[in-house]
Amino acid sequence: MTAQAARTSEPGAPVARPARRGFNWSFLGVVPFFLFAILFMLFPIGFLILGSFQDSTNNDALTLQNYAELTTQQVARAFANSIEISLVTAIAGALFGLLLAYAIILGGLPRFLRTFVMTFSGVASNFAGIPLALAFIFTIGNRGLVTAWIESVFGVNIVTGMGVTLYSKIGLEIVYFYFQLPLMVLIIAPAIDGLRKDWREASENMGASPRQYWQYVALPILFPSILGCTVLLFGNAFGAQATAYQLTSGQIPLVTLLIGAQIRGDVLHNPGLGYAMAMGMVVIMGVSILLYSIMQRRSERWLR
Repeated sequence: MTAQAARTSEPGAPVARPARRGFNWSFLGVVPFFLFAILFMLFPIGFLILGSFQDSTNNDALTLQNYAELTTQQVARAFANSIEISLVTAIAGALFGLLLAYAIILGGLPRFLRTFVMTFSGVASNFAGIPLALAFIFTIGNRGLVTAWIESVFGVNIVTGMGVTLYSKIGLEIVYFYFQLPLMVLIIAPAIDGLRKDWREASENMGASPRQYWQYVALPILFPSILGCTVLLFGNAFGAQATAYQLTSGQIPLVTLLIGAQIRGDVLHNPGLGYAMAMGMVVIMGVSILLYSIMQRRSERWLR
């Protein structure tokens, strides 16, 4: 025992107080995030929940009629159209995006081409809304540049002769596919790039063919990422509104367009029903985000 320890252990000796720690101000760094989440996520959801139970025809009395009207033919058709278009564009975007990402990462393409495709994907995935709709109208619309060129060169009007028009459900899916494909490339490319070379070398050393490697090794590893990306694409298309409105002017019933008609419209004016439909979208989007998070967590276990 040292002399200092002996002096402090004597009876009546003052006990040393622990050093006082200063107040930790590091939590201030996350305050803007929580304020943003509260103001732009929690408050709007709370407003939707309250509004969905209000009866706009009876002095805003509480009612469940708004949720009961979700089963009407008009609302059910809008949900069915939105889900169908979202599923078609999500599956098509996931499939072709996966093939394109494989080609630019593992297909032996020049590096400058990979840089070009990834840069274009970053721009195209964010090119949506009214500008995207106008770009397609001016290009392959009824009197678009490409439409007029095909008619002048080949004598075929693809609108009247082949029945191909942007202002239909198929046309809307074509436009949605434009931003779904590059988004898939952006989010699946890191997963493909994360496939280790030693996995392929090990399978080849054990006599596996390239098909067997992809069937039993690569695709099972990539499957959670592919499924998660498909779910993300579904949510991305399900919430689109401006592009569909510009192309169809509300002629094709979609959930987002019907919500706007119920809240802001003159004929279909039932804000409570619009809020109830919005809550239905929140539930579907929440399930999509949850599934995407689960799939991403499973894929990260292999790609660490």
